[in-house]
Amino acid sequence: MYSVMIIEDDKKMSELMKKHLEKYGYNIFLVEDFSKVTEEFIKYNPDLVLMDINLPFFDGFYWCRGIRVRSKVPIVFISARDSDMDQVMAIENGADDFIIKPFSFDVLLAKVKSVFRRVYGSYATGNSNVVKVGQLILHNDKNILEFRDKRSELTKNEFSLMLYLVKNINKIVSRDSLLEILWNDIDFIDDNTLSVNVTRLRKKLEEVGIINAIETKRGQGYVLVSNWEEGGISE
Repeated sequence: MYSVMIIEDDKKMSELMKKHLEKYGYNIFLVEDFSKVTEEFIKYNPDLVLMDINLPFFDGFYWCRGIRVRSKVPIVFISARDSDMDQVMAIENGADDFIIKPFSFDVLLAKVKSVFRRVYGSYATGNSNVVKVGQLILHNDKNILEFRDKRSELTKNEFSLMLYLVKNINKIVSRDSLLEILWNDIDFIDDNTLSVNVTRLRKKLEEVGIINAIETKRGQGYVLVSNWEEGGISE
């Protein structure tokens, strides 16, 4: 499930937000050392950041700029500062949205869901055997990839790689992390094995009409980009 980092120095407020979002399956990380927000972000690598403006040491605008240099992760400000200028500054410093305190937790949840839909696509949660991002569907119980009524059967390794890439969509995943996915007690897995499996997975994606979705990041790893929602498809 998605992970959310909450950068809020009001401990009671942050705990309430954490408790509410966890009820809906989100993994929550609370920043406690407000002098090392960037380090905490790098450590946890969240899918979404919820951040107050008024913070100890440096304000939220400062930390937002620092995060934005390193990542395109969505950032939502939550603040009692409700002036138009504060909201303009938030957007100009790289924020994706702004929630004004006080707010209802239903509004918070709706905003969080909206950001995830817009940035990552929609995961199906009603069926544990199905993972869905937009029109791309993975069937866990069958190792089948489906897109626009076309299906492709994947090998166990191909499906494991695809599932991991989907869960980290639009984020770079290292070759080492993918090698760990393929590793088992019987087979020895090397870099060439990973490259072969990624090549085969790309071909399986092309079979259902999705092209150039897995990008190679030289010296870093791979990234699955959600280009099937933006025209990166073969008609």
